[in-house]
Amino acid sequence: MKNKVYLVGAGPGDTGLLTLKGKACIEKADVIVYDYLAAEELLKYARKDAELIYAGKKGGDHTLTQDRINALLVEKAKQGHTVTRLKGGDPFIFGRGGEEIEALVEEGLDFEVVPGVTSAIAAPAYAGIPLTHRKFTSTVTFITGHEDPTKKDSSLNWQALAENSGTLVFLMGVKNLPNIVNRLMENGLNANTPAALIRWGTTTQQQAVTGTLDTIVENVAAAGLKPPCIIVVGNVISLREKMKWFENRPLFGKKIVVTRARAQASDMILQLTELGAHCLEYPVIKTMPPEDFSPLDAAIDRLADYDWIIFTSVNGVAFFFTRLLEKGKDARALGSLHTACIGPVTAERLKAYGVNTDILPKNFRAESIIEAFKNVPVAGRRMLLPRAAQARPILPEELSRMGAVIDEVAAYHTVRDTENAAPLLRQLEQKEIDLITFTSSSTVTNFKELIPDNRFEELLKDVTIASIGPITSETAEKNGFTVHIEASAYTIPGLCDAIVAYYVNPGRG
Repeated sequence: MKNKVYLVGAGPGDTGLLTLKGKACIEKADVIVYDYLAAEELLKYARKDAELIYAGKKGGDHTLTQDRINALLVEKAKQGHTVTRLKGGDPFIFGRGGEEIEALVEEGLDFEVVPGVTSAIAAPAYAGIPLTHRKFTSTVTFITGHEDPTKKDSSLNWQALAENSGTLVFLMGVKNLPNIVNRLMENGLNANTPAALIRWGTTTQQQAVTGTLDTIVENVAAAGLKPPCIIVVGNVISLREKMKWFENRPLFGKKIVVTRARAQASDMILQLTELGAHCLEYPVIKTMPPEDFSPLDAAIDRLADYDWIIFTSVNGVAFFFTRLLEKGKDARALGSLHTACIGPVTAERLKAYGVNTDILPKNFRAESIIEAFKNVPVAGRRMLLPRAAQARPILPEELSRMGAVIDEVAAYHTVRDTENAAPLLRQLEQKEIDLITFTSSSTVTNFKELIPDNRFEELLKDVTIASIGPITSETAEKNGFTVHIEASAYTIPGLCDAIVAYYVNPGRG
């Protein structure tokens, strides 16, 4: 339906907590108006032609005033657009969603509210704090932390809050923390009552500080905690040491640079994030179609002439089949060919096109395929090798020595991606990066070219380097990197396992 506004709770920060209905509203929107606390990663679900409008508000810095946001929703809806208003947490838990709806109602505009997971519940849960527990309390109270507790005509009943035996949750109250604590104790709440602040709850930047009403202000100041935070007060906080799970993950808080091409980075980022890492996506290469399609096209036109086709990477499979389909053919064109793949992920991608691999070596590098072919008749066999332009020559050279007739064609090529050079250098300068991952020799060489030679040693000092395998490690060392971690299985899961092993048992990655 056109001419409708959806108020969608974006959740507390972990993008996995977005509801399915919320995702659908993002996908169909003509216009998306989003907040500071609504994760920008959710915008990947938006249509390419959707208008994206940032309306963030943080710490008194308002990109748009609330009145202007209200007017904007009305204006866009009256223009006939489907509008999704993306709000952090839940639209109605101190989210001013009610004010936005009132503006829509006054103009007779259709709207729908899609609740979201509020940080008031999610942040404590990720910090190991159950807001209710039958051994402690069966009540919980949500309170705005924005109101100045010292003002004469406070709308909060501080005596009732202090006498409440349940859990108290203050949202957006870091600046008012000393006043909140004082007002609670002045009204009779015991100074030894546990208290906790949770910053950026549910994200890989989550930070929790605990104490009592008597100590929490000092503890928060010592930790340098800043907004956005929620404040929890109550005896349930004593369960945190037993129940915390999110911060116990092996890579929690580690800032890890992912350098592989954006199109292939998602699996790696997902795995590292699940292990607790804060991934910084700085691709240094882009995969592109070949500059000249004619060699690949010629090979596709005479597929029946080949005995084998060998895929050395997921990219090789993807670009080959894209061109195959563009030429009006499909997997049936490979019907008489035997296939070989380097790595299980490459084999899985091939299987997605309906083709199983006949050879999958135990070790995932070109040399292992050569070893596997030693037990296969090779002499006189025609083999097609669609892969990256300027790839390592060892595979076609060795197979040729064994008597095979090799047609090596460029299915794609890689180019340097310099788009993220400035923010990457800035984070290296500020010593905000713990680890850099390299998944190919080209990621190494392209990354090295982004770093000024006279600053290489300074910027990379104390940064851990992780390599997917010996070929990549060799390239890294030739370029001046010290490789601390090398995967024993030359795959993304193998690299992630090696990184975990390094941090769990330092020096053994």
